[in-house]
Amino acid sequence: MTGKNRYSDAELEEFKQIINEKLKKAQEDYDMYRNSITHGDGNDTQDTSPTFKVLEEGAATLSKEEAGKLAQRQLKFIQHLQAALIRIENKTYGICRETGKLISKERLRAVPHATLSIVAKKGQQ
Repeated sequence: MTGKNRYSDAELEEFKQIINEKLKKAQEDYDMYRNSITHGDGNDTQDTSPTFKVLEEGAATLSKEEAGKLAQRQLKFIQHLQAALIRIENKTYGICRETGKLISKERLRAVPHATLSIVAKKGQQ
């Protein structure tokens, strides 16, 4: 990062591919969580005997709550990835919003939706 103020188009394309892969996986996970909440996957206690239904209602409620939290988290992650794609299109991707310097490629490969460099992130703590 020798004085560059943005990543090249080729570098941005590399990050775009990484983000699109993560976005696809995140969307699949989100759909799975959503289906488990709405019983879209067909695994429910509706077709079992009443005894099993009574025993499993408490577990099902907890499971739905957990799945709901995971779905919300996944949706937020998807939104962050989509925002990163917009930053790529605007050619502002990879620029720290606090320091204005480039975020390291290693950080962006690990956390492709990052908007803060390691230095800025540590400064927040």
